Amino acid sequence: MNDMAAHDGTRAAPWRFGSLAIIALLAGCATQQPNNRRSGTEAFGFLAFGDSGYHYDYLDPDDVQQDAAAYIAHERSEWLEDRRAPAEFTAAPPHTLPDGRVVAASGALPVAAAMRTYCGEHDCRFATMLGDNIYPEGATAGADGRSDAERFRAVFETPYGRFGELAPDFRIYSALGNHDWKTSRAGALAELHYLEHTPPFYMDGFFYRVTPPGLEGQVELFVLDTELLLANVSVPETAVDWDGSEILLPERDEPGEGAQQQTDAERGQARWLEQALATSTARWKIVVGHHPLWSTAGSKFAQARALRALVLPALCRYADLYLAGHEHTLEVHLDDCRKALAGEPVPPLLQVVSGAASKQRPSNSAFATQQQAANPELRSLFSHGMVWGFAHISIDGDRATVRLLSTPDDASGRPVEEFQYSVERRGRRTRDNARPGS
Repeated sequence: MNDMAAHDGTRAAPWRFGSLAIIALLAGCATQQPNNRRSGTEAFGFLAFGDSGYHYDYLDPDDVQQDAAAYIAHERSEWLEDRRAPAEFTAAPPHTLPDGRVVAASGALPVAAAMRTYCGEHDCRFATMLGDNIYPEGATAGADGRSDAERFRAVFETPYGRFGELAPDFRIYSALGNHDWKTSRAGALAELHYLEHTPPFYMDGFFYRVTPPGLEGQVELFVLDTELLLANVSVPETAVDWDGSEILLPERDEPGEGAQQQTDAERGQARWLEQALATSTARWKIVVGHHPLWSTAGSKFAQARALRALVLPALCRYADLYLAGHEHTLEVHLDDCRKALAGEPVPPLLQVVSGAASKQRPSNSAFATQQQAANPELRSLFSHGMVWGFAHISIDGDRATVRLLSTPDDASGRPVEEFQYSVERRGRRTRDNARPGS
């Protein structure tokens, strides 16, 4: 009972990184006035949300506890097993199933409501859905004896089916994540087919490039399948020590069933990305994937390191923003590209992690501190775990403002701004800062 009372009254504080957070907030506040008349382009905004597919009808049996006391004990055990500071322990809000058992509450409907409310007052021209759209095993193509059509209605249509009302030609540009690949390639293909043919959702293959209607020349999206990208790379399992230091385990991280690259196009996805970015004439080039390049939860650092080796050089040369989920947190990071492009003078690459759309998980404050100290190319500006939320990005001329928003544990669906950061378009700064004759 004491644990539950403490949970009800206490939330883990967001991990802010010194004066950088204050600078970011001031920078954001200084750029609120529209500048589209000065730039000659139309201002617009869009949503980014990920890891949205946690639903009570599709649960991992290991996550279901007999009662509230067992639930808190399980949450505390998981917290300590991951070597997070005991004093920072926070349980996700509980939900009681019809049979009396208890699981972590899903924020899918509250986050969807918060996004709709926020878009009632702010421009939302489209959305990006960042993978792990279906938990725990993705679509199954009937392998579990359950209908994928019912699964799709539960995790897609119920929360997001009316998002098409937010704007003319509104689309939710979607990526797949590791959980979407869990059962089989047939399951991943079933989800892909649904998202390709069911507005307001949009896909055009496992990876693709697309320009949102009405924004031609202003923005182009490059959507990756990062599970496919990582499937043929040897990535170790990892852990974090009590001081936040990294531990590499002898076991290898196994990709989702069926995610092994099977075609020349899949094997060439990294080359496709670089060529697509290099040939794009859009003002803003935004890359969307599931796995982050940097994050603070601590459990995915080897995956992130492998992904940086695959795509960060291309992103640093050509992209303006990278959006990801995978970690169930809200985060903003900058990579100055010194390791990806040694000796090439380019601006930092902005990266947003927005994976808090249904199931809460923590950041690791000790790991975040160690990671920041060990990687001088990284500036971690903000991280908040144990939260439900989403990101909103507004673009006005050569300026983008990222806002991270949470919604309360009471499931009210009220959007609450947690953090904002504004940045100039990298393409403009790259040209402005280029050496004569380069």
